[in-house]
Order: sequence, then C-alpha cells, then structure tokens
Amino acid sequence: MWDADKNRLIPGVDYKIDPQGKTRFHSRQDHAADPLFTWVDPEVFKRPTYKRFVALLDNYESETGQGEVVTQEEVRENQCFIDAIYETEPMKIAHEYLSKHGLMPKERGPFKMALYDMWFKLYRRTKGVKELDSSGFEHVFVGESRNRAEVIGFHNWIQFYLQEKKGLVDYKGFFPSRRKRHTTSEEESMNQLLTIQFNWKGDVKPIGSSFIGTSPEFEMALYTVCFLAGQGKDVHVELDDYDVIIKAHHIGRNLGTCYPNTV
Repeated sequence: MWDADKNRLIPGVDYKIDPQGKTRFHSRQDHAADPLFTWVDPEVFKRPTYKRFVALLDNYESETGQGEVVTQEEVRENQCFIDAIYETEPMKIAHEYLSKHGLMPKERGPFKMALYDMWFKLYRRTKGVKELDSSGFEHVFVGESRNRAEVIGFHNWIQFYLQEKKGLVDYKGFFPSRRKRHTTSEEESMNQLLTIQFNWKGDVKPIGSSFIGTSPEFEMALYTVCFLAGQGKDVHVELDDYDVIIKAHHIGRNLGTCYPNTV
C-alpha cells in the first residue's frame, strides 16, 4: 500500500518542513519560532484526491458538543471524495484485502456505501449531549476541540499545513523518535512520520503524530484496513523504513480515532 501510493509527496522536492526544536509533553514553551511547513508545491492541490479532500475540511464545527449539520452539498462533496479515492491503488488494495477477509462487501457500490458510513456517519462523542457532534473523518483528519482548551484528533498534514497558512496553527516543536533520541532537525525534516506539539485556535495539542506528505487515499485506505482488521485495536505495521503502530479506538461501533505512532 505504501509503495502503491503514487500521490505521496517527496520531501525536499514537493514540500519542505522545518522541525526546529525538540519539545516534551508537559512543556508549554515554544521551541519553534517559525512554521513547521516552509513550503508546499501548490500544484499538489490540483490533484483530484487532494482537491476533493480539501473541499471537506470546512464542513465541521470544531468544538465537541456542538451538533453537526450536514447539507446536501456536503453529502455530495463526501461522495465525490469517496469516488475519487476508490479509483486509486491504495484503496483498491484495501478493498481487495477487506473483502477477501469478509470485513467489507465485495461489490463496488456496497463497499463505497460502507466506507461512507464508517468515516462520515455522525455520532455522539460528548457524554450528556443529545446532538450528533462528531464523525471519524472529522476527528482524524480535521480535528476537534474539547472544553475550549484541548485539541483532540487532528492527525493530517494537509489540514495542518492549510491551518498553519491561515495563522490558526502555532507549531511548538517535535518529539524525537523513540529509537533515535538524538536526531537533528534536518534529519527529521526528511521523515514522513512526525510527532509534534502545536496550538490550534488557541487550544493545545500536547502531542500528536501524523504522516507527512502521504496522500489522502493512502491514509484513508490504511486506517480503514487497520481499524476493521484490528477490530478497533492497535495494529503493528511496517511501511518501508517506518516501524509504526496504528492506534485505533471505537466509540460504540463507530471509528473513534485512528492515527500513526512510532514504535
């Protein structure tokens, strides 16, 4: 699936990041004076799956407990995104694997409907609230705020880059790999899996991991397989040179979260 991700960006060619200083979980000091992303080639966002992914990012209320309202236009945007990623190799690999193991329908239409429900169906994340205030896609790819103090979810580099450009994200520094405690900022800038700390709209994300430069279809395919095949438990995967744990959790029967973590 990693090798099949033809839309994955190349560090230093399609984009450049500047990790700067190392941080710690309890630190609230700013160890990065500059943004994480130095630049991203704007041509990237003309690619069909990227373009349709970006169209979804403004469809949500970030504060948990606030009910989400889904318009017909947003439903169409969701469906167009599913249509686009279904035609890519990572999602074809995911569909073949999941249908072979009886975890998803074999037919194209029912599979796409199941994929839609898994990622875009609304549910309650906040106890004691009647409104349907969350979805798997919102939590993982867009991000949410809890109690107007803490950022939860938000594990996607495209959302991070776009929010950083708007001045809504303040990058605070990176966490070195558990295996390589003494990596430099320059070495980290070539990694495509990064653990960082940041503020979003004034709320803090003390620690969060994301792939960097991977395509929307790759992340959707990988997380879908890991969540269903792992039955909502953590899954250990090897992706090229990366030894990764995909963290996955249920909320009821729904996808509560799914994101990468370095081993």
